[in-house]
Amino acid sequence: MQTKISEILAYKGGSVYQVSPEQSVLEAIDLMNERRVGSVVVIRDGSPVGMFTERDVLTRIVPLKLEPDTTPVSQVMSTELVVISPDILVEDAMKVITEKKRRHLPVVTERRMVGLVSIGDLTRWLVREHRNEVETLLEYIQGPQPSPPGS
Repeated sequence: MQTKISEILAYKGGSVYQVSPEQSVLEAIDLMNERRVGSVVVIRDGSPVGMFTERDVLTRIVPLKLEPDTTPVSQVMSTELVVISPDILVEDAMKVITEKKRRHLPVVTERRMVGLVSIGDLTRWLVREHRNEVETLLEYIQGPQPSPPGS
């Protein structure tokens, strides 16, 4: 099946946890903890400009002993974003995640953020699709099954 990313966004919703570049690292961490997520997208004027992740805390905040309440997210966020279109196929998005070694892909249309997909979202979708395909093939092979007595 040729599924577009837009279908996944329609299924899971397009809400994205986001912060501005000027917000403090502590504010970003508080949001991540509150929402139980490992990352937030950094947005300026509706466009993604970076990602802030748990890994950024461990590799950029802690070793440098930066103060989370006074350090702006822009100082420590990852800025090498890999974005995708909602029209890209799920299989192609998986290739991007694998080749670019990313866990999250902002979905962008005309430089505007419309959603975010994670490797988990894509994997869950593919597993669901494969399960449906297997069930359809089993039904085809086994033929119609009689209803249990009393139903």
